[in-house]
Amino acid sequence: MRIAQRALTAAGIQDPAREARRVVSAASGLPTQEIIVRPEQPLGPGVRERLDGLLARRCAHEPLSRILGEREFYGRRFALSPATLDPRPDSETLIGAVLGIAERERWTGRPIRILDIGTGTGCLLLTLLAELPLATGLGTDVSEEALDTAARNAVSLGLSGRADFARHDVLDGIEGPFDLVISNPPYIARAEIASLSPEVRDYDPHAALDGGEDGLSIYRRIAAGLDRTLTGWVVLEVGASQADAVASVLQQGFVKTRNAEVCRYQDLGGHARCVAMRIQS
Repeated sequence: MRIAQRALTAAGIQDPAREARRVVSAASGLPTQEIIVRPEQPLGPGVRERLDGLLARRCAHEPLSRILGEREFYGRRFALSPATLDPRPDSETLIGAVLGIAERERWTGRPIRILDIGTGTGCLLLTLLAELPLATGLGTDVSEEALDTAARNAVSLGLSGRADFARHDVLDGIEGPFDLVISNPPYIARAEIASLSPEVRDYDPHAALDGGEDGLSIYRRIAAGLDRTLTGWVVLEVGASQADAVASVLQQGFVKTRNAEVCRYQDLGGHARCVAMRIQS
């Protein structure tokens, strides 16, 4: 643990103590809790070699989730691929928002149809299908590799019977109606990508990061197509300072035709990371 922490500190890895526990846990197969409680345990045969390999890759700023090929999200494990965004805790704000809306709309007692734009690993859609047992959904992406990854995750979670995946660019070729549209779209302004942490800049696919010149290009495309696909709520993850801008983009698409109720949801740090809009007839 001390060797790992010193190496990670020298490499400039954030929170090196926590990362050391995670790397040792991955190498040894022991839960991090056991490492904390029983730090005197010797490493078994072959574990040190595995630890050295994992540590070298983590010190090069490769995320441990990429090294292991999976990430835990909302209590479930999702396989990753080079074509998928690495799910992060920020996105759980969207799940909480939708589950609150589902209770309000009484969706838990009836079938609803969900569209997930830019599904990646499928973590958003599949988590909601697991939490809403009568729901069905369609996950879309421009990457066939991402769609294959999402489909594999659906099988591993026992949700393949209620989830379909298909190649679409935003809402092009999508036939509604859907009760719920969700998305964690690319929202980083193009000029800011170079300044992101190496874990994000060098390992997440740029197509899942690049939101155009101002970070809002995909939101505009989503807003432009909602009128023909959505009958209920759209819930979108946003950057830490984008909530007002995204809410404005969504409202501009409906102010002339229909009323729209807009809500914002904060993450644990108090930042608005999710914008939801309900289309009203």
